[in-house]
Formats: sequence, structure tokens, C-alpha cells
Amino acid sequence: MAITQAIANAFKKQLLEGDQNFASGGDKFKLALYTSSATLNSATTAYSATNEVGDSGAYSAGGGDLTGQNTSIASGVAIVDFADLSFTGVTLTARGALIYNTSSAVTNAAVAVLDFGADKTATSGTFTVQFPAATTSAAILRISG
Repeated sequence: MAITQAIANAFKKQLLEGDQNFASGGDKFKLALYTSSATLNSATTAYSATNEVGDSGAYSAGGGDLTGQNTSIASGVAIVDFADLSFTGVTLTARGALIYNTSSAVTNAAVAVLDFGADKTATSGTFTVQFPAATTSAAILRISG
């Protein structure tokens, strides 16, 4: 079992087919947390509850809604950004996460796998997924030529 940071291959195809809309007010995206027992990588096609962390505090199956999505372009690089996501009052351990699209065109389609590099734990506290700066070299999703 392993979590490998990647953009989902199916997402790349859906993007070219116009099935993903990251514009503000576009599709709805979520982030689900997974244990180290999960297998997530570029071949992941959709959200699955298998090896997702258990319900605790503000975290429940399926994860949380990503908000503040914004697109931009700088120096020929297209960027997508989201607001940081926090789950309060939780006791959980997560090794990684899956960003996925819940719109009707591609219901629960995988977008990206996040590998935290090690287990991250919150005990009766807040678990926050902090997205990197929306820059050409750091944004969570970037497309360049």
C-alpha cells in the first residue's frame, strides 16, 4: 500500500474533454483524507471510502468541501488554488489526501493525490490541509507548456 503524489491520469483526459471546471462558481471539489493503508496514485480514477480516515469531529466520510477556488495564469503557467481546509475537533491520523470533483459530469472523479510524506495526526484538535502559494512553481495544480 502506498500513496504517491500525482495528478490523476483520468483527470488529464477529462480536462481536455472539458469535463472539469475550476472557475469560481464552476464545479464542486472535495478533499478526502486517507490512512497509510490506502493505495492512491496517478491511476486513481475516483473517490473511494476504502482506507479513508474514520469519522471524527468535523470530518466525515467523503471529506470536506474545497472553497475559494481560483484560476489564474502567469508566465505561461495556468494555476488553480484553493483555500486551506480545516477539520475541527478531530482525532485522526492521515498519510495523504485525494482532491476530487463532485459535479454531475464526472461524479467523484479523482483530480490529484496528495502525499503528506508521513503520517500526520491531530488529537482532539484541528487538522488543517494547507495549500501552497498560488505561484507558477508552487500552486497545487499547474499546467505549463
